[in-house]
Amino acid sequence: MSPQISKENKIPRPPVVGIFGHIDHGKSSLIDYIRKTNITEKEAGGITQHVSAYEVMRQRKDGKMSKITFLDTPGHEAFKSIRTRGASVADIATLIVSAEDGVKPQTLEVLKYIQETKLPYLVAITKIDKPSADPMRAKQSLAENGVLVEGYGGEVPVVELSAKTGQGVEDYLDMIDLIADLENFTGEVEENGSGVIIEASLDPKRGVTAVGIIKNGTVRRGMFAASGESLTPLRFLLDAENTQVDELTFSSPVKLIGWDKLPPIGEEFKTFLKKDDAIDYLESIKTKPALKTLRAEEAEGVTYLPLIIKTDTAGSLEAIQHELAKNERERIKPRFIATGVGSVNENDIKSAISTSGALVVSFHTKIESNAASLAPIIYELTDKIKEVLAEREPKIEVEVIAGSAKVLKLFSNAKGKQVIGARVLTGTLSRGNVVKIMRREAEIGHGKVKELQQAKIATDSVSEGSEFGTMIESKLEIAPGDVLQAISRVTQ
Repeated sequence: MSPQISKENKIPRPPVVGIFGHIDHGKSSLIDYIRKTNITEKEAGGITQHVSAYEVMRQRKDGKMSKITFLDTPGHEAFKSIRTRGASVADIATLIVSAEDGVKPQTLEVLKYIQETKLPYLVAITKIDKPSADPMRAKQSLAENGVLVEGYGGEVPVVELSAKTGQGVEDYLDMIDLIADLENFTGEVEENGSGVIIEASLDPKRGVTAVGIIKNGTVRRGMFAASGESLTPLRFLLDAENTQVDELTFSSPVKLIGWDKLPPIGEEFKTFLKKDDAIDYLESIKTKPALKTLRAEEAEGVTYLPLIIKTDTAGSLEAIQHELAKNERERIKPRFIATGVGSVNENDIKSAISTSGALVVSFHTKIESNAASLAPIIYELTDKIKEVLAEREPKIEVEVIAGSAKVLKLFSNAKGKQVIGARVLTGTLSRGNVVKIMRREAEIGHGKVKELQQAKIATDSVSEGSEFGTMIESKLEIAPGDVLQAISRVTQ
């Protein structure tokens, strides 16, 4: 196991900066500009699907070189847990607010987490190059939600920038370096490396792969990494650019390959010189998992839509399960009978065949028969499941009152056919309607509208406020003061 870190051995370490904000407010575009790459076009639907980590080296105004690790996090509501995980790894948060739109729901969600955890943060007001941009309005929107930035009555650092033109981007990076200097982030370079798993996936060629952020120490090729219940020998390491390296130290993203099972995202990983030490560590943190059953208790009148979910990464799987679970309807609910990371395989299809009505949903992954990759964006996928739930929801017939009328006068009664005069109280009565006969608010029988007349002219229906004559077929004798309720049965 690693020795205790001593204060004497600590040295400054680069900051890990989380980029948080509402969808389409320019998070990925900002990192795109800084890295001079094109991230956003590679994402399904132009939104960030996973937590992505990138390293940037820059020369400061004082001539010193500095390194910053950026975490780009999803902005869509479906990715709430992934955003929170990104915030838990970051040393500094950047709250992205569009100069066009101001504060949005996902902005507030992340802001709440930042404030609860007391994470140092700054505000970046983006898209100032747009014709409709209004940075002052964005600051006002922030103030209305409890964030008072510098120059607007508060102390929260703020930078106005454009990821398109680059205006303000250097000021933004300078502000990050300033905050990092004030916070004095440190680490012990000689320690065995440890950090947090931010994503995990199944690579067809390399096996189970995880991306981690090193928070302390150094990760070296030849060590063993452990997290949750998972273990891997570090035969080779990949950095943020997918380049093989011999070692990486704190604040750097690292790709750890060859795990025996999918490591839990959001959990700590540690490295060891010996495999036995790694195994001992896993044993020491092992806890008995809570018993989970795939068969929820069937509620009366409720059916279930069986779903098999396969995704490219553990983060996407978590987001999709969270989103689909919210789509319960009154008489049908989604149920996950199997979930996993990787391609759709023969066992998934067999599970679907053996479960009546099951659907297999794949996200950013392939069918093992080399069928084309399926790549909807998550909110389109959930819309499709909503449609299926609506189609499969059990239909029931309900009774609807189309209209009501008060009986004013009884004209005749012969062989169960009664001619009466009445006035429509609500809605509409039509020829052929079945009616409930109500007396002093209690149902006493039923009848059927055989004929309708208004102003002695035959008609098919009468509406609210109209006086009319009608022939009602009923074995029950109708009396003045009774109320007739026209009923119909509709399928829902």
